[in-house]
Amino acid sequence: MILITGATGQLGTAVLHTLLQKTAATQLAALVRNEQKATDLQARGVSIRVGNYTDVASLDKAMQGVEKVLLISGGGEDDALQQHYNVVDAAKRAGVRCLAYTSRALKNPRTLANQLMVRHFQTEDYIQASGLNYIFFRNILYMDTLPLFTGPRVFETGIRLPAGQGRVAYALRSEMGEAIANVLLGSTCDNRTYHFTGSEAYSFADVADALAAAAGKPVTYMPIEQATFATSMQERGVPELAIQRTAGFMADIKHGQEAEVSSDLEMALGRKPTSLKEGVKLLYKL
Repeated sequence: MILITGATGQLGTAVLHTLLQKTAATQLAALVRNEQKATDLQARGVSIRVGNYTDVASLDKAMQGVEKVLLISGGGEDDALQQHYNVVDAAKRAGVRCLAYTSRALKNPRTLANQLMVRHFQTEDYIQASGLNYIFFRNILYMDTLPLFTGPRVFETGIRLPAGQGRVAYALRSEMGEAIANVLLGSTCDNRTYHFTGSEAYSFADVADALAAAAGKPVTYMPIEQATFATSMQERGVPELAIQRTAGFMADIKHGQEAEVSSDLEMALGRKPTSLKEGVKLLYKL
């Protein structure tokens, strides 16, 4: 049996969508905080395990009868790293055969501006030290984040971000979920790290060009300074923590942390990932 944590979240939903197409629902379990959000999964025959990363007893119960666990990384809570450790410890106590973890595809964890990302690599270290067999899915920044970064009025204002000419090998969340499911359905758990990225890395100038081509109207990208960006967000009432985290993402993009391209996603999908040109049509409904 395969247990998917964070099963009603966006990535968990994408993983389960593919798993349910390719294996029996009776072989799947879902860890959820709110059972009401999983009624559709339960109706399809998925075993629902109610619990969360901070409730150790619920984790121990959720691991019963499970061979593989997909630990989908938690959010930005202060104790998120300990939450990950709790899942790893529960999997070890239950004798789980394989623990998979959704990490991040970043060039150099030692030089990250966005310190929130460091916990991914600390979790990887903890899993390796546990002695469990593992699979790491190092995922690139979702293409799905582009509308958030460019803003709702991008066709009027253009793109103004402090990312310089940095590039990102964006991939769609749905395709990452599909690829993760395909790997989980394999029989091996050989301590492998997959780098799930798109087939090409793009700058925000490329994003602007793709939007302009799809919409049939000009869109420009203007690199700006971090201070200018922070001030504009403050004027819009964005919370300080959100400003800091977004600025961290932009700094890492500027410094090439998200630019490396791998063929792992293409291999796991059995096709090329969706390009930026086609992705923006989906994401911006063009």
